[in-house]
Amino acid sequence: MNQALEHTRQLAEAIRAEIGKAIVGQGESVEHLLTALLAQGHVLLEGPPGTAKTFLAQCFAAAAGLEFGRIQFTPDLLPGDILGSNLFNFQTSQFTLTRGPIFRELLLADEINRTPPKTQAALLEAMQERRVTLDGQTHPLPDRFMVVATQNPIESQGVYPLPEAQLDRFLFKLLVPYPSAEEEAAIVRRFGERNGPPRPANFGIAAVANADAIGAAQEALNAVVLAEEVIGYTVALVRATRESRDIASGASPRAAVLLAGAARARAALHGRDYVLPDDVKALAVPVLRHRLLLSPAAEIEGKEVEALVADLVERTEAPK
Repeated sequence: MNQALEHTRQLAEAIRAEIGKAIVGQGESVEHLLTALLAQGHVLLEGPPGTAKTFLAQCFAAAAGLEFGRIQFTPDLLPGDILGSNLFNFQTSQFTLTRGPIFRELLLADEINRTPPKTQAALLEAMQERRVTLDGQTHPLPDRFMVVATQNPIESQGVYPLPEAQLDRFLFKLLVPYPSAEEEAAIVRRFGERNGPPRPANFGIAAVANADAIGAAQEALNAVVLAEEVIGYTVALVRATRESRDIASGASPRAAVLLAGAARARAALHGRDYVLPDDVKALAVPVLRHRLLLSPAAEIEGKEVEALVADLVERTEAPK
C-alpha cells in the first residue's frame, strides 16, 4: 500500500474522530468536507437555521488545524468588508493594506445568500485563483484557502439567489437536514446542560493536522490513478445532464473535471490509489445539484434535481 495514501487515510480518521467529540451525526457532510479539503475545493452548506452548519465549520477548522475566519453576510455588506482596503498612513505617507477577513485558511461565509450579488462577487477571484486584487495589486491567499459557505433555503425571506458564476465555484453543495429523533436526543444530552455558545475547545477538539500534513495529503492525490474507463464514465454522466428533457441547462466540462478530481480525493481518503466508478456515483449529486437548471415542465411537475441526477447515474452504464 502507498504509504502517503495510508497516512492520508489515517489523518482523515483522526479529523473525523475530533469532530465527533462535538458534532452528532452529519457523517456524510464531514466526509465531503474532507474530500473538498484534499481536492482543494469549496463547499456550500444549505439547511434551515439551527442545524449546526456554522458549528460544523468551526469544528472542522479546529480539527484540521486551519486558521478560521468568519464573515456574517448581510444586505449592507460591501466588498471592502470582505477583501480589505488600502488605507493612507499619514506617518509614512504611503498606502497600507488592511487585510479583510478573507485572508484566512478556512473562511466561513455565513448566510452568503443574504447579501446582494455585487458583494457575493467579491469572492469569485479568491475562490477560483486563491488571490485577491486590490487597487491593481495582487495579494496571494494561503495555500490551504477554503471557503465553507452556509445559506438558508431559497424559500426563506430576505435572500438573494446565488448567481450561476458563484455557484460554479463550489465543488459541493450539501443539504443539511434536521437530525433524526435519536440524534436530536443525543444533541440535547450533549448540549442541554451547557451554558453559553458552544465552542470546539469546550469539547476537547484539538488540531490533529498542520500545514505540512495537509499539504502532504493533497500531494498524495498524485498517486491516485484515474483509468480511461472511469474518465469515460464521468464524461458520459456529465453529458447525460445536457441531453435530459427535464434539464434546461446541463453541467459544463468544468463539472466533469471537478467530479473526477473529487473522486480521486475520495479514493485517497479510503487509502486507495485508484478510482472506482462507485467514487463517481457517490459524489455525482453533491457535485452536480447546484450546476443544473430544471426545465419549466420539470418544475411544474415538481421534479427535483437530486432525483434526476440519481436516475442518470442509474441509467449511465458504468465500467466493470
